Amino acid sequence: MLNEMSTGTPLSVTPRGALDLPVGRAARSDRTSSRRALLAVAGLLVTGATIAVGAAHTTALLPQSVQFVPASLGGVFDGVGLNLHTGGAIAALGLYFVAYAFAVSLSAQLSARVVLGAIAVLTLLVLVAPPLVSTDIFSYQAYARMGGLYGFNPYTHGPYAISFDNALFPYIGEKWSYIPSAYGPVFTVFSYLMAPLAVAASVFAYKGIAAVSCLALVALVWHCARLRGKDPVRAAALVGLNPLLLIYGVGGGHNDLLMLVALVGGLYAVLSSRERIGGGLMVLATGVKLTAGIVLPFAILADGRRRGRGRRDLIVGAGIALALVAILSLAVFGAQSVDMLKTINQSQSEGDWQTLPGFLGAGLGLVTISHIVSYALAAIFLVITGHLLRRVWRGDMDWIDGAGWATLTMLLASSSLLPWYVGWLLPLAAVGHDKRLTRWALIMTGVVQGFQLIGYIPHAVGLL
Repeated sequence: MLNEMSTGTPLSVTPRGALDLPVGRAARSDRTSSRRALLAVAGLLVTGATIAVGAAHTTALLPQSVQFVPASLGGVFDGVGLNLHTGGAIAALGLYFVAYAFAVSLSAQLSARVVLGAIAVLTLLVLVAPPLVSTDIFSYQAYARMGGLYGFNPYTHGPYAISFDNALFPYIGEKWSYIPSAYGPVFTVFSYLMAPLAVAASVFAYKGIAAVSCLALVALVWHCARLRGKDPVRAAALVGLNPLLLIYGVGGGHNDLLMLVALVGGLYAVLSSRERIGGGLMVLATGVKLTAGIVLPFAILADGRRRGRGRRDLIVGAGIALALVAILSLAVFGAQSVDMLKTINQSQSEGDWQTLPGFLGAGLGLVTISHIVSYALAAIFLVITGHLLRRVWRGDMDWIDGAGWATLTMLLASSSLLPWYVGWLLPLAAVGHDKRLTRWALIMTGVVQGFQLIGYIPHAVGLL
């Protein structure tokens, strides 16, 4: 089952089940499915536009440090003055997910123009809205200014080191004020380019990078799906219309999208028999965010044509890129860049209520039990990942499927599961052969979105 080949349903082929019906009934069924699919896309556009237009005046959609949002960060729709209130925000986000699930399931009835057009429109709408939900976009600029303007090492100091920067520091999330950077050296050095920008300019610069990355990611997923014999429209819909990737990821300007572009670019290069480039891009993705490193071992151990020269080229490309990233890191940050591992461990150990360890620790105050459960889940993740790597090495499992299952296990075992983290799974599910990965991607999206909606209800988390 895990290495079952699924070619998707070509757009020109009669939908499954239609051949069992009389011609008239099959035609009516096809028209009904097409109308439902178009209605789902319309629902995405309406709810997405509602969220973007109302975000500037809807507290539930804004980062805590931007309530109420200043005019410079309000975005294009700030003057509209639409306030969705908590109930409206919950309804819009809930309906968006429902429309998304239907659009993906009915994607065989949609043309490429409709799906890609909807992705482009929704990305633009979210881009011109204010920063959504997370304060991470301000932390990026804080770490950039720390190193680029003030001479502090962002891997040894938290943003509190520049608390004197009155223009930026008030926007930093309280939880993150004393925490050093957990991002890779490639992204941190890249962020130095934005250090001189004003706060509003940097916010929309990071959102612009995320938006362009989202569109590039969809294009790469499309081409990977075609190379793998998958339906590219369905793959694009699964990734590009996802609320956690689009509204939370692009809306919050998160660097996960930049990481995914490099990672999926590496997948595409490997699938196109350009293994050296593929290995280099996968390591580059890890230099943006360390979690990307979970895919490379599966690519190296993959059975088939990468035995021999192909595998050697992949390792050589990865080795060269790793050496360059290490040189860059040592030159700019010294040996202190290794401290990011300690920071990641600290952030994970604190957890959040949406995960089992976080709920036990932060929610119920059972800190010791929370740590035990966290270590147990980490051990389970390592065992499962080792088993998956072994199956890939033996040729019993497709390597992208293996990486997808390992990524899903990592998300389930995590002590801190933020909405945009689900985006790590989406491209692997979209181009993988195992259909169950797509189902799990939809389930994870729905569950994590549901937790976010519960969090918007006053006192709901406390009651839980």
